[in-house]
Amino acid sequence: MVSTVVSRAGLEIPTVGLGTWRMTGHTCRRAVETALELGYRHVDTAQKYGNEREVGIAISASDVSREELFLTTKVWGRNARYDDVLESTKASLDRLGVDYVDLLLVHWPNPLVDVAETMAAMNDLHEEGLVRAIGVSNFSVDQLQKAQRASDLPLLTNQVQFHPYEPQRELLAYCQDEEIVLTAYSPLAHGGVVHDDTLTEIGWRYGVSPAQVAIRWAIQHAGVIAIPKAASREHLAENVDVFDFELTRSEMAEITNASSLRSGLAWLRGRL
Repeated sequence: MVSTVVSRAGLEIPTVGLGTWRMTGHTCRRAVETALELGYRHVDTAQKYGNEREVGIAISASDVSREELFLTTKVWGRNARYDDVLESTKASLDRLGVDYVDLLLVHWPNPLVDVAETMAAMNDLHEEGLVRAIGVSNFSVDQLQKAQRASDLPLLTNQVQFHPYEPQRELLAYCQDEEIVLTAYSPLAHGGVVHDDTLTEIGWRYGVSPAQVAIRWAIQHAGVIAIPKAASREHLAENVDVFDFELTRSEMAEITNASSLRSGLAWLRGRL
């Protein structure tokens, strides 16, 4: 059973979910189906990913009831205006084949649209019962503050890149102070952690892989959940098997003290 974290919105969110960025077609459908078979109950998608339909088909084909699943999608930046938020979200629900999503995020800040307009639409979708909670993605502290002020609803999360080479110290501290969940995407640093000597050495102590150490490092921070992407059954099973060991305080600090070179390489991998 996947551990859960309870948010300020009163929703239980599985601590480890499945990210589906860059997965489409049969690969995406099979990954979601396998993840649900393995016990995942949190699936993350987005309008921009072009895979909402495949995610929906996999959910429909599974034995998991809708009520057991925490489903997230995101409004793409060009759909940030009020009417576009409403229209595109309803189109997302149609593609997913569901009556509601548990969490709707603004995928990226749009400098050409007042965030208050976007938040108003998301609040109204919540009022209609089409979304259970709202949040943002890839927002800085300043941008997050503006979104908070513009929304009548509390923001559940800020989904950002978060891994040992991108520890997001300032943003993490702010989210923890505000009781906003930080959702870590790319917690494996686009594969960069797999050959990391520090993570490998720490993994030996617990009989786990460097990837498992990285995911454990992420979710061991207060108020952080992770959505690693994987397609194979082996990696899907490995990514969620991170609850039977705990890193020490010194190990957490050792992992966080990443070099600027490793941070730069992780940045580069995410753009290739």
